[in-house]
Amino acid sequence: MELRGAVAVITGGASGIGEAIALRLAKDGVSIVIGDMNQVGIDRVVADIKKAGGKAVGTVTNVTDDAAVGALMDCAVREFGQINFVVPCAGIIKDGLMLSTDKETGKVKKFLSTADFRAVVEVNLIGSFITLREAAQRMVDNKWKGCLFTISSIQKEGGIGQINYSSTKAAVALWPKILVGEFHMKGITGIRVVSIAPGYVGTPMVKGMDQGALAKIVQGVNLGRLIEPGEIADAVAFASANDAVNATCIEVAGGMITGLLAK
Repeated sequence: MELRGAVAVITGGASGIGEAIALRLAKDGVSIVIGDMNQVGIDRVVADIKKAGGKAVGTVTNVTDDAAVGALMDCAVREFGQINFVVPCAGIIKDGLMLSTDKETGKVKKFLSTADFRAVVEVNLIGSFITLREAAQRMVDNKWKGCLFTISSIQKEGGIGQINYSSTKAAVALWPKILVGEFHMKGITGIRVVSIAPGYVGTPMVKGMDQGALAKIVQGVNLGRLIEPGEIADAVAFASANDAVNATCIEVAGGMITGLLAK
């Protein structure tokens, strides 16, 4: 698929992986629509894209709200006339063991709250569902071709202390085959679905981790370093342009061996 002249909607596009994807696709001539909760970040990324000669707009968007996401999609249509690529990068983490025990008594002293479990599911899972659903409706009705993405994670295999996060990432890794199967059953052509599963990416948040813990993580990566946000963006650009990439999950993790992290 030709990227130049296409339109991409990216949630969570004001920072991190979402920002890298926005900048990469804009470089290829894609008009960018950013939805994020951070107005300052939105303004910065939009300005950077425009300064480089690209086209971009952005609006504050709560991805857990149906109406807000619908308005984001309508913004894309109003500003650029169509929707072709959709990348739901909006996500949160609220890590914690389901149960934490006291070293002396062995009894439970703390547990992962329902509120923290639910919050991650609301943003990472339900937010992604609303984003893809609202985009797909408009794409199908107008016969706009393109690709719907999900952002999974290497932790879809199960990250200790991330029962909420890993559950959402395992789920969205399954969506490409489910949704493409549904589209195929209904004779919907031209809309692909692809999941990208990053390993540990060198965003400011990850680089700011406890350095000892970060060093242990890198020990489990055959590449010997963190993945750069731009490498995830490259994978999205590749999948966007290649019509044969469909109904699959692509890991971009540098050969991360997750079992080493438990040792």
